[in-house]
Amino acid sequence: MTVDGRSVGVAAGRDRAVLAMLLLHAGRTVGVAEMIEAVWYDDPPPTARGQLQTCVSRLRRALPAGTIETDPAGYRIRPQPDDVDALVFERLVAAARDKNDPALFRQALDLWRGPALAEIESPPVRRAAAALDERRLAAIEDRAGIELARDRAPRELIGELSTLVAEFPLRERLRGLLMTALFRQGRQADALAEFRRARAVLRDELGIDPGRELTELHARILNGDLPEPRTGVVRCLPRTVSDFSGRSAVVDRLVRAVAASDPGAPAIAVIDGMAGSGKTTLALHLAALLSERYPDAHLFLDLQGHSSEQPLEPAAALLILLRQLGIAAEKIPAAYVERVALWRTEMSGRRLLVLFDNAAASGQIADLLPTSPGSLALVTSRRRLTGLDGVHPESLDVLDPDEAVDLLARIAGDRVRAEPEKAAEVAHRCGGLPLAIRLAGARLAHRPSWRVSDLARRLAESALPELVAEDRTVANAFALSYRQLGDPARRLFRLLGLHPGTDFDVLGVAALAGLSAHDAEAVLDGLVDVHLVDEPTSGIYRMHDLLREFASTLAATIGAGDRAEALRHLLDHEMHAAAATVPPALQPHLMDDLRVGAPLRPDLLDKLDDPAARLERERTNLMAYLEVAVTADLPEYAWRIARAAWRHLWYGGDLDDVDAQGRRALQVTESIGNRTATAIMLNYAASASARHGAVDEAITFLRRAIGLRQELGETAGATISMGNLAVMYEVSGRWTEAIELAAGMSQGRTHPKDLQRDTNRLNVLGLSCFRLGRYAEALRYHRLRLLVVLDIRDPRLIGDALQSIVATKYRGGVIGFETAYRQMSVALRLLNRSGYASAEVDGRAELAGMLRDQGRFADAIAELRRALTQAEWQGERIQQSQLRCALATTTQLAGDVAGARELYESSLAIATELRVPYLIADARRGLESLGPVLRRIGGGETMVA
Repeated sequence: MTVDGRSVGVAAGRDRAVLAMLLLHAGRTVGVAEMIEAVWYDDPPPTARGQLQTCVSRLRRALPAGTIETDPAGYRIRPQPDDVDALVFERLVAAARDKNDPALFRQALDLWRGPALAEIESPPVRRAAAALDERRLAAIEDRAGIELARDRAPRELIGELSTLVAEFPLRERLRGLLMTALFRQGRQADALAEFRRARAVLRDELGIDPGRELTELHARILNGDLPEPRTGVVRCLPRTVSDFSGRSAVVDRLVRAVAASDPGAPAIAVIDGMAGSGKTTLALHLAALLSERYPDAHLFLDLQGHSSEQPLEPAAALLILLRQLGIAAEKIPAAYVERVALWRTEMSGRRLLVLFDNAAASGQIADLLPTSPGSLALVTSRRRLTGLDGVHPESLDVLDPDEAVDLLARIAGDRVRAEPEKAAEVAHRCGGLPLAIRLAGARLAHRPSWRVSDLARRLAESALPELVAEDRTVANAFALSYRQLGDPARRLFRLLGLHPGTDFDVLGVAALAGLSAHDAEAVLDGLVDVHLVDEPTSGIYRMHDLLREFASTLAATIGAGDRAEALRHLLDHEMHAAAATVPPALQPHLMDDLRVGAPLRPDLLDKLDDPAARLERERTNLMAYLEVAVTADLPEYAWRIARAAWRHLWYGGDLDDVDAQGRRALQVTESIGNRTATAIMLNYAASASARHGAVDEAITFLRRAIGLRQELGETAGATISMGNLAVMYEVSGRWTEAIELAAGMSQGRTHPKDLQRDTNRLNVLGLSCFRLGRYAEALRYHRLRLLVVLDIRDPRLIGDALQSIVATKYRGGVIGFETAYRQMSVALRLLNRSGYASAEVDGRAELAGMLRDQGRFADAIAELRRALTQAEWQGERIQQSQLRCALATTTQLAGDVAGARELYESSLAIATELRVPYLIADARRGLESLGPVLRRIGGGETMVA
């Protein structure tokens, strides 16, 4: 040991054991128990802990201050990086392996002066020292393998390797290196004799025969066809593109994965993705970044897994790889097994980088992957190669918008930067797909007269025909993937071109394709594996926009009858699935409106675990279903789907969707002359109009619906619309008229629709009486309504009835603040969980009024702002005016007159726009309560009324 340039001895055996343990675990704490075991083995004396402290004290005096640290768990030594030979050795060996440099290996091995810690007998130290000795032998083997592969000094290696083989006769790799060195010196008989000695010692000592690699090497030497060493470096990689862009996160992940791979094994990265996602470009870019780490060979092989040719057979692939390594054709065996053995022998001792492009399947490539430690294989495929073990998989998505525009700019130049919005549109039309962007950029680059907006216009009309550069097209890339599918997958892919939605699930696809749910899922999973379909969320599938366009062109080849039948099954399933969200007590009401028979696919409806959750996912597809029903000449499904989905969307606060679907369905019913359906959709189109504040339009719709129902003799339907008309009167402040109309409706339940009628009628009566201050009557109606909605068993309506009861009891003085606050909180939790957004807004407004009465203005304002945010999100214009007025009143009481005035004015503006008299009156009264506005004009003040 050297300290400050002088040699320092550690004579005491115990001190040596303690120092060895600390150095073997440099940088981490060694526990006291570990140290005691290292010094005294299994028989420590009672004074072991004290004696250990004495040993550490002596070592501290011999070493620089602070070298040995103490913490509660034990002791720790923190040497500098160059202070411990073992650490320097590890660092040099890692560098030698990274650079495949025998000189660095020799530098590392020169640090050794014999077996590690040979003079210390402690069992824990001996175990750690044995691991060090093993790493030394591995480094010797690596260095010798490199030198033999490069035909460097086989004569000198023979003596060194013979000595080591004699010392370690069971190490097969050492024996193989010695056999290779002997053969290279023309000593074939001696090389074969070494194998016989290896076999004898392995059988005698272990009862086994030599392993596969040594046996294959023996066979090669026996036949005299061991490949000659190569002195040059094979470089077969294609050129990389100069305009590579994006993918920085993916590149970082792959570089880190390669760096972190086991140094004793090859690193394998598999890059998969849809056609045109830039897999090969990325792999070549990565190969260029990492090439210096693999100095012995850079190989490239197109496996033709997705091309117009047949996929390359593994035997043919091995022939190409061996020829790239310089093996003469006549020396490459015909037998597949022998080719694999030759390939593995050629890889031995080398650090290679091999890029396998366009793999068809795991089986095609399994025997081609490198086996030599420190090598790298990059594999690209359109298929997820789940059959390969020990690989780092990376599935490529499309480029994000910024990366896509940057790639377009790199290809097409300044015109892209001159029109950033149109460039973003082009990138969007290309779906972020690198191949599509490259082809679009190429068209721009070769059309100097075009602006980016010209290309954007062409892509908007139809993207696929425009994404062409000579024989390279996006459509051709997709077609190759499509042609390699089996018949069931091709059929389903064509049918997916008919699906109008942005995404789809197993049940919808099963209905479309006439498959069982199990079979549909199996085929979809196959399409996901080859990246023709994505699965962004478990069980939810979608297609890239360009793939969807490609699939739609294939769908056009399906016969008209088959297309209509597939869509009829899809639309029927979606209608019945939406209907399943309606509570059982209201199902007769719904089915009476829909007037349909049994579902075409009841087996799929049986698999609906949560109809409401599914309909929420399908919400973005509903309008597309309506439109495809019209274009497919199945218009009855258009209004029926809108009707079936109405309740879920309405109570969820999706007013824009309710409005758009209701109006479109109404257009359809009128165009086909279905008067009953028109009356039904007038009723439901009115609902969204009213909530948006267009009360006059809603009343017009409902009066038309009532007239049609009466003409058709549909009394029950007319009664429902009358109840909704009463709702419109209540909403618009015509409370006396609302009470008269609702009270005049029949009270006996003689029809399935009567439950729905009763809840509407009682709610109108309760709310109208509440508005008029007739709290006792209001409470009676709300309690009766609660009984009705309990029969319906809809938690949304139950929560709404409860909040109305609580508000009425509080305003009528039946309960005080504490009870009302507690009960209203319970009702709000129920409304929030069940998703009845509009009723939750009303409840929060009432809760805020209770808080305001208690002088808790800040809390009341917080509740009102929360409710206002929700009402604005839903587009509830009447609620927005009400809440702004309530917020103004509370803000005024809190002392913020200016803020209150602004809120009253905004409430008045909305109320005036909606033409709702009581809202206008409320806002004006609030403004009048603030007094006149004082505005400074010149040097004085002027009153402005």
